[in-house]
Amino acid sequence: MIVRHPEKVNKPNNPIKKKPKWIKSKLINSQEFFLTKSIVNQHKLKTVCQEANCPNITECWSKRHATFLIMGDTCTRACAFCDVITGKPKPLDPLEPNKISSAVKKLNLKHAVITSVDRDDLDDGGAKHFHDVIFETRKNNPNTTVEVLTPDFLRKGESYKKVIKAKPDVFNHNIETVPGLYRMVRPGSRYFASLELLKNVKKIDKNIFTKSGLMVGLGESKDEILQVMDDLKFADVDFLTIGQYLQPSAKHHPLHRYYTPEEFEELKIAAKSKGFLLVSSSPLTRSSYHADEDFAKLKKNRIDQTNAQSIS
Repeated sequence: MIVRHPEKVNKPNNPIKKKPKWIKSKLINSQEFFLTKSIVNQHKLKTVCQEANCPNITECWSKRHATFLIMGDTCTRACAFCDVITGKPKPLDPLEPNKISSAVKKLNLKHAVITSVDRDDLDDGGAKHFHDVIFETRKNNPNTTVEVLTPDFLRKGESYKKVIKAKPDVFNHNIETVPGLYRMVRPGSRYFASLELLKNVKKIDKNIFTKSGLMVGLGESKDEILQVMDDLKFADVDFLTIGQYLQPSAKHHPLHRYYTPEEFEELKIAAKSKGFLLVSSSPLTRSSYHADEDFAKLKKNRIDQTNAQSIS
């Protein structure tokens, strides 16, 4: 049985605030958009673009950018901000690594982004499946770089090391919000466990870029945001994304407020001052938004940083 966010059924409705003029996604219905859609459908794949109702889907798909959602469309957790279905997932599809690899090839992707639902029902949280998808994608697309956006693998021991062993170019795990809001927003997750995961990835393989994302507008304070930045920098995270929380429905966590474009710019300046290699901060910023372009910037910034350190 699948239930969409069962823990919210008895909660009062949280009316959705009217969007300000600066929250506008681009509506593009190009041939490339429909080509991307047809390839995704042909391979019977899921994308987080669809399942999470991403506001940037038409823009990204028109550039043949799609974030593949592996291990099904049903999550074992029920985060209060997320629009993905909650329930008992189906068994893993053993052919999925080949399907993803084939779709990446047909889309001619230079940079592939792969994410998943949480799979607490699996002994390793799906880490081996991530490994296999990365391996197959690389085998058939040797010139394509691979970015993963993983769950936290909470209480799964060192299973996350299977993902690192596959050597993704970017390892992303979103911190999502400030620690004081975790009990309400991410009740199935633990703030410091997410930090530890990011820190361990860099310890094991310093060549992998690490990345994390933060939503704002959930009720956090600016001081709390700055503290999260410090915590992520201490975990040696390279790339920070900051975007506006958009409440999916009246049953989800209430939107506290919309941040202005000027406030996002202020947060970007603050994060850059803390030493992140790259920061993306805007109302419609999402984890995989412009991921291919950002990866190129990450590589360039790392080279520039290394050269500067050698000179000094």
